[in-house]
Amino acid sequence: MSDQTARLIEQVNAAIADGQKLNITGAGSKAFMGRETDTRHAAVLDLKDHTGVVNYQPVELVLTVRAGTPLDEIDAVLAEHNQMLSFEPPRYAAGATIGGTLACNQSGPGRPWTSSVRDQVLGIKLINGKAEHLRFGGQVMKNVAGYDASRLQAGAMGTLGAITEVSLKVLPRPAATTTLAQAMPLADAIPFMNQRAAQPKPLSGACWLDGSLYLRLSGAASAVDATAHQWQQQGAQVLDADSSACFWQQLRDHQLDFFAGDAPLWRFSVGPTEPNPDLSEPWLIDWAGAQRWYRGDESMSDMERLATRAGGQVSQFRGGDRHGDVMHHQPAVLRQLQQRLKHAFDPDALFNPGRLYSWM
Repeated sequence: MSDQTARLIEQVNAAIADGQKLNITGAGSKAFMGRETDTRHAAVLDLKDHTGVVNYQPVELVLTVRAGTPLDEIDAVLAEHNQMLSFEPPRYAAGATIGGTLACNQSGPGRPWTSSVRDQVLGIKLINGKAEHLRFGGQVMKNVAGYDASRLQAGAMGTLGAITEVSLKVLPRPAATTTLAQAMPLADAIPFMNQRAAQPKPLSGACWLDGSLYLRLSGAASAVDATAHQWQQQGAQVLDADSSACFWQQLRDHQLDFFAGDAPLWRFSVGPTEPNPDLSEPWLIDWAGAQRWYRGDESMSDMERLATRAGGQVSQFRGGDRHGDVMHHQPAVLRQLQQRLKHAFDPDALFNPGRLYSWM
């Protein structure tokens, strides 16, 4: 056990003894997510200095790092072996960490094709609400002992404990990447993206914004070139390499003009083939229709009704009033299960109380 981990455990033990709540923080790049809670009487459990590569096996495609390790540092280590985090973790601000990425369950534009952070986690180490340093999962995909407990941390926003280490599957970088763009109205773009996604082509991104459809191809150079040539004949234009890389990076990190401003940002996770909800304010469609972003002042109840009608859920991702619940309402059975998990991991509700839901 490292000295850093020992200090974190000591702080959790002190909080238990004092009956004090703990607000888990890292670089703060995703502090805007979840509910706004009263942390005036909570101590800060700071993991931003809990950094470093613990183990990296390029041949085995496995990486283990401490939770506070910045994503940029991980990228630099993997780039030396032409490898990458396939789920394209977003950086909403400088210093974004792997622990926060897992805790908030954040994945980038390639999510439908290269899987999510939840899917790539092999194991974790976690300090629970009893100050126990527990290990779940392992460092190989075939070791499934406790694997689901590792996945439970994805999206828990630190309410189940403080993640100290994360083991991940990594992948080789694609040999070639290119982007095609063409003008298309929103109503046509959603079925068109799904049509493209159903074809045996090296598609790795599909996004619609401001009347233009963007399709990214990644993989073997021969497959990418052949598909790009075919789709060019059908009306698409190839972007230059710099424009292509810039667009997907700005989409991943919410740096496009669409994401600027103070209007509340809503995230719809819906059936990819569903017609778009009938709202007139700006939209951005990602993940070939499965993830849809909307800007506008609306009520949570109205947005939940639209999301349910489209076969999915909605969250108030950024902005607006965040004192109430900003995640989609959960059925009673699921709520009871989540409360049982919270009690099992954190019986005294030390960690991030109310961050995920008002009742958790």
